[in-house]
Amino acid sequence: MSLYDPAEGRVPSGLSKILHFHWAIAVLLVAIAGVGFLMLYSVAGGSLQPWSQRQMIRFGIGFAAMLVIAMINIRFWRRLSVLAYLGALSLLVAVELMGSVGMGAQRWIDLGFFQLQPSELMKIALVMILARYYDWLDPELVSRPIWVIAPVILTLVPVVLVLVQPDLGTALLLLAGAAMVMFLAGVSLWYFAAAALAGFAVIFTVLLSHGTSWQLLRDYQFKRIETFLDPSSDPLGAGYHITQSTIAMGSGGLTGRGFMQGTQSRLNFLPEKHTDFIFTTLSEEFGFVGSLSLLGLYVLILVFCIASAISNRNRYGALLTGGIASTFFLYFAINMAMVMGLAPVVGVPLPLVSYGGSAMLVLMGAFGLVQSAHVHKPR
Repeated sequence: MSLYDPAEGRVPSGLSKILHFHWAIAVLLVAIAGVGFLMLYSVAGGSLQPWSQRQMIRFGIGFAAMLVIAMINIRFWRRLSVLAYLGALSLLVAVELMGSVGMGAQRWIDLGFFQLQPSELMKIALVMILARYYDWLDPELVSRPIWVIAPVILTLVPVVLVLVQPDLGTALLLLAGAAMVMFLAGVSLWYFAAAALAGFAVIFTVLLSHGTSWQLLRDYQFKRIETFLDPSSDPLGAGYHITQSTIAMGSGGLTGRGFMQGTQSRLNFLPEKHTDFIFTTLSEEFGFVGSLSLLGLYVLILVFCIASAISNRNRYGALLTGGIASTFFLYFAINMAMVMGLAPVVGVPLPLVSYGGSAMLVLMGAFGLVQSAHVHKPR
C-alpha cells in the first residue's frame, strides 16, 4: 500500500528514511550522555564502577531502541497510543499491589535484573494518548467543555496513582506535560486560567491543612517546602541537601575547580551526587562555563524539536513531538532550579546525565518517537 497522500505529501520509505533521520538531535543526545558518563566517573572517584559503565550500556541499548523506533512509521505509534496508555496505567496499579519500596516510597516493580519505574513510562504514554485524542478530534471542538473532560480524566487518573506512591514531583510533571499538549492542540486559555486559580486554591488548602487531622501532604513534603523557603532554618537536617548544593555550585566559580577536583562531591558532602544532584558536581568541577554549555546542549535539542513539530503537517506527529519536547524541558529545568534553590527538592533527575535505568531508557524511546514523527512527516 502506498504511503502517498495527495493532501499531505509523500512519506519517506526504505533506505531514504536514514537520510531523513534527524542526526543533529542524535549527536546532541550522545554529547549530553557523554557529559553524564564523565560526571558519574568523577563522583565514583575515577572509576567506571558502579555507575558510569552501567550508564553507558543503558545508553547504548536506548540509542539502538531509538533507531528502531524511528524507522517504524508514525502511524503505527499512533495506533499503539491507547495500548501504551493502558499498559502504563496497569503498571501503576501493579506498583500499588506489589511494588518494591525504596527511600520511603513505593515506585518500582522489581523485575530481578531491572527496577522498572512505571511513572516514567506514563510521562510518555500520557503525551501519546493526548496527541492521538486531539489528532482525532475536530480542531473546532477542542475548546468545547464536553471535549475537554476526556483529556482531564485521562490526566488525573495516573496523577492520583502517582501521588499515592507518593511522588509529588512526577505527578506535577504529568500535569504540566498534559497541559502543554492541550495548549499546543489549541485549547482556550480560559481553561488554563481557571486551572491556575484552582491550583492556587489547592496550594492554599494544602498549606492550611498542615498540622491538622486532615493534613494533605506527608510531613517530609511539608518540610521540603519549609526548607525551600528558608534553607538556613535547618542546615544540618532538611536543609542539608540544598545548603551543600549551593556551596558546591558557588565554589565552582567561572571555570570550575577542574575535572575530578570537586571537594564537595569527592569528600561526600554532597548527597545523591550521582542522581538528582549531579548537576551540582558539574558546576563545581567546570564552573559557570560548563553549566552554561550543558544548558546550551539541552536548548539546542528543544529548538530542533520545536522546528520539527512546526514543519510537520501530520497533526499527531506535531503534537507528539511538541509534548515530548515540553516534558524534556520540564525535566532539566526543574532539576536545575531545584539544585540552585529556586524550586523545592522533588526528586527529578537530570535527563541523560543522572544515573538511572528507567528514566534513561524511556527518554531514549521518547526521542525515538520524535525521530519517527520527523522521518515520516509528509514532504
